[in-house]
Amino acid sequence: MDTINTTRSASALNSKLFLYLTEFFAGMSVMAVELGASRLLAPYFSSSQIVWTIIIGTIMIAMALGNIYGGRSADKNPNPDKLYGRILIAAVWIAAIPVVGKYIILGISAVLIFTVNTNFLIWAAFAACMVVFVFPLFLLGTVTPSLAKYSVDSLADSGKTVGMLNASNTIGSIIGTFVPTFISIPAVGTSITFLIFAGILLALCLVYFVSGKRGAAKSVAAAVLFILCCFLGKSNSFAFWESGLTYEGESIYNYLQVKENDRVVILSTNVLFGVQSLLVKEDGLTGMYYDYAMAAPLMTDKEQPGDCSVLILGMGTGTYATQCRKYFGDMEIEGVEIDEKITDLARQYFELPEDVPVSTYDGRAYLNAINGKYDVIMVDAYQDITIPFQMSSVEFFTLVKEHLTEDGVMVVNMNMRGSKEGSINEYLADTIGSVFGEVYTVDVKGSTNRELFASDNPQMLANLSAHRADLTESDLSAMMETVEGQLAAYEAGNYIMTDDKAPVELLGMQVIDELIRDEVALYKQIYEEEGIRGVIDAL
Repeated sequence: MDTINTTRSASALNSKLFLYLTEFFAGMSVMAVELGASRLLAPYFSSSQIVWTIIIGTIMIAMALGNIYGGRSADKNPNPDKLYGRILIAAVWIAAIPVVGKYIILGISAVLIFTVNTNFLIWAAFAACMVVFVFPLFLLGTVTPSLAKYSVDSLADSGKTVGMLNASNTIGSIIGTFVPTFISIPAVGTSITFLIFAGILLALCLVYFVSGKRGAAKSVAAAVLFILCCFLGKSNSFAFWESGLTYEGESIYNYLQVKENDRVVILSTNVLFGVQSLLVKEDGLTGMYYDYAMAAPLMTDKEQPGDCSVLILGMGTGTYATQCRKYFGDMEIEGVEIDEKITDLARQYFELPEDVPVSTYDGRAYLNAINGKYDVIMVDAYQDITIPFQMSSVEFFTLVKEHLTEDGVMVVNMNMRGSKEGSINEYLADTIGSVFGEVYTVDVKGSTNRELFASDNPQMLANLSAHRADLTESDLSAMMETVEGQLAAYEAGNYIMTDDKAPVELLGMQVIDELIRDEVALYKQIYEEEGIRGVIDAL
């Protein structure tokens, strides 16, 4: 017998086109939610390969379980009402993510930070994904096997029908990959992106139930809940505990936040990890690692530091460029910044001079594309655990060296100072030491940053001393005296990273665990002695 009898209980299912559209929009929504998940988690857990692995892994688990359940459910009870009821629930759940998702993530993090001693990032991100994203994607995972049951009329054309369903799902997934990344998230933000795709799924279900003249109560309830989510979840604010922000938005690459006070304008690209760039409104130093990095032009053989040509990989809003111009005059400075939106903010809020060119490019790709040489190259592309592996290897630092003048100096901001042997900074320093003949490091007071200076010029310290003596600005002179006094020669070891092997995420995660343990040690002790009430009182 080659006929498969399936009851199509709604007029919408009389056309296979509607089934293919259901598969198409389900596939599109899965990928949109996956990309939205990465943006929702990034301000709290970074956007590293580790976080992406967790997102992809948990979503694949959800989809696999959904496939199993959907197939069994369709065989047991081949009623399409069940499938579209599940899609309706998924739509409402996805719409609710902008409303409650960030609170759930912070709540999970708050609990785990007191209970997990190692691999906090993995456990917190995994738990957040399981709670927030697995259930709706499990429901969407039931779509394909259910539709296969409803759409196959005859074994003679079953292969063709299933192939069309899979093609519809794949095409939807492709569109669901590109639209959020390049259109909806940069244009309207992550929250509204969730709402858009939830609305698409809701509309699909409403067409089904209305055409079959059934399910009015559940359709109305779902529509009301969706409308509530639209009002409550449309905000693109991740920093919901802050007010008075100058700017908050998203780009293709980052969540972006600008805030200011009487003294500074600050850019944060990650809510929980503080300042990435800033502008000091009044005369003076920044009080951050940029001040230490200003020793680099003084280490060259140039007669005046202002004669140096400078390339900044990881321009941000141009803090280093602005400070160098402030103290050394109209230096020749170029910047490379992969996020064009950050460059726009730099011009708008951070007074980055128009005559400082900024190329929208990956730092390493930019070096591969140019032939010029510079007296100073600053590498400032590392942020918490999101260290680009391609900018941490022997091959990369060799490329930097090729673009330095004979006496040129590279300065690297390493922003996670680890104390254990084999830390991320030890790997970076050893890798750099295998490329350059002279390597010196200095720890930045009051932060976890460490500045590294590298060159093949054995006179770099003598140059620093000589140029420091000629400085007329007392604050800069005092800062350079501090740097000179604290610089330590680095003896390179054997922790070398290459393009083939650069485990930057795992190494960075180790440092994050160490920092968290140090920061919450007091609160853990209070929690163990007095419970959660004691922690609340202490805060």
